[in-house]
Amino acid sequence: MPIDEEMSFDDAKLEKKRLKEEKKKLKQEQKEQRKAAKARAREIADQEEELVDGEAAGSGSVFLVTFIIVLIWVAILCLIIKLDFGGFGSNVLTPILKDVPVLSMILPSTADSGVLGEDEEEGYGGYTSIEEAVDYIKELELELERAQSAQSDKTDEVDELKAEVERLKTFEDSQVEFQRIKTEFYEEVVYADKGPGIEEYKKYYEEMDPATAEYLYRQVVTQSAESSEIEEYAKTYSSMKPKAVAAILEEMTDNLELAIRILGAMDADSRAKILEAMDPEIAARITKMMDPEP
Repeated sequence: MPIDEEMSFDDAKLEKKRLKEEKKKLKQEQKEQRKAAKARAREIADQEEELVDGEAAGSGSVFLVTFIIVLIWVAILCLIIKLDFGGFGSNVLTPILKDVPVLSMILPSTADSGVLGEDEEEGYGGYTSIEEAVDYIKELELELERAQSAQSDKTDEVDELKAEVERLKTFEDSQVEFQRIKTEFYEEVVYADKGPGIEEYKKYYEEMDPATAEYLYRQVVTQSAESSEIEEYAKTYSSMKPKAVAAILEEMTDNLELAIRILGAMDADSRAKILEAMDPEIAARITKMMDPEP
């Protein structure tokens, strides 16, 4: 073998090794990015759940404050009747409610002279005066306004978190679309029945300008090497039990593209049995990425 050819062969081996290292580094970076995106989505979901729980608690407090306000107004009305302001209790309600059980207890009690007895003058339902009760009602109304304002702020934050979740969902959909386009290219151009095949593409790339040829040739060589490895994986997994293979592929959620390529290299029967044994959610994601709707 001539020295130049031997050196060219060694250079090709070194180039192939370098390409494998670059591919490994790229996959590691993609894996870290996906992990970061998942962690962020999980953090957002936890925050959203906490906010929803806080919103429910806020609604409960608003109901309680409203109930207390209504109760205080009822108490004030009872005091007005009991103290007979303007003769409302004795002249208006006494003829109507004097024979009604329980309700008759709020009617004013009068002595022979028509003046209130001492027992009825000793309190205002826990308050020293009606003015004090009214002031407390105003405080409760202010507290209710603050609670409603806080609830509105939480609602805005929930909306922001939902928008962030939608943004991450768009990122995931973009990955699926990229996989679909790449698969269509390989199937319709490189691997088509009447296509030129990988070897012809390699020759074509060698005739191009050096920079472009280097990039494209690297992609083709890498794809060729990966295809051989994928076929070996497919043969190995095809000889195993579908349930065992499904368990292995389910652990590859951070690299579903590799799982899809392995399944794609299997025959339809083996692939169907493995997908049937997998977790339904993961199997659905893989199916969508293998043959996404345009």
